[in-house]
Amino acid sequence: MTLRASLMRFLLQEDVNFLVTNRLPRRFATQAMGRFSRIRQPLVRDLSIRAWRFFSDVDLSDAATACFASLHDAFTRGLVPDARPADPDADIVASPSDAIVGAHGRVDGDRLYQIKGFPYRLGDLIPDPAVTERFRDGTYVTLRLTAGMYHRFHAPHDIRVDAVTYISGDCWNVNPIALKRVEQLFCRNERAVIEAQLAASGEPILLVPVAAILVASIRLTFLDTEKALREGGPRRIACDATIPKGTEMGWFEHGSTIILFVPPGFELVDEIDEGKPIRAGEALLRRTR
Repeated sequence: MTLRASLMRFLLQEDVNFLVTNRLPRRFATQAMGRFSRIRQPLVRDLSIRAWRFFSDVDLSDAATACFASLHDAFTRGLVPDARPADPDADIVASPSDAIVGAHGRVDGDRLYQIKGFPYRLGDLIPDPAVTERFRDGTYVTLRLTAGMYHRFHAPHDIRVDAVTYISGDCWNVNPIALKRVEQLFCRNERAVIEAQLAASGEPILLVPVAAILVASIRLTFLDTEKALREGGPRRIACDATIPKGTEMGWFEHGSTIILFVPPGFELVDEIDEGKPIRAGEALLRRTR
């Protein structure tokens, strides 16, 4: 067994993983990681990128550049043109990001799951009852971005963004181990509620990027990308941004989660299954009417 395999086997033991990734000062660790990842000193940069690649399944073959000024630049890397083409079918809602598919299915009234056996309420995730009502009995899918994945996310369809609500919160790890132990985890963590509608039909669609430990910020390209979303504090931001399908919407600065919601009238494509990897632009949901 290799050194990496031995270390990963130890670190992925449930009790050890939960202790290492959650039982430390989460906000302090996240802020410290944000500062450390931006260090451009060549030795620090090279060692930290090597450590990241050692512990994560990182594929940089489609990165726009092979040279990074810092670990932060590697985390938030862009890709070569057309590396993530969006499914062109107008009846398809594409995956907004590279991810591992998590809990998904029908929203039962306003009840859904973060993992089997751990329900939460849509109204606890989203602060506006009017927005919650639009997705009652709709469909949801949880997409988890691991630390080594491409961290940018894209428009799942031709959409118009109407508003973004930023909600401050904790930064629990969002891996399956934590999801089995922390009730209503997504409702506790820092998150952004992106209210949008399909540009052609006006059907509502909702994206909820959820931050996690070591996520230094959520950034949105149709807002002020010079600032982390959290810098303005909890608030609702009115928008009128039209974003074509497949166009970049923003990024995380480490792995995290996006929860996507559509109203009744859509279903998950047959290939979607929990634990399956998916790439940005691939078919995720299909209109049924």
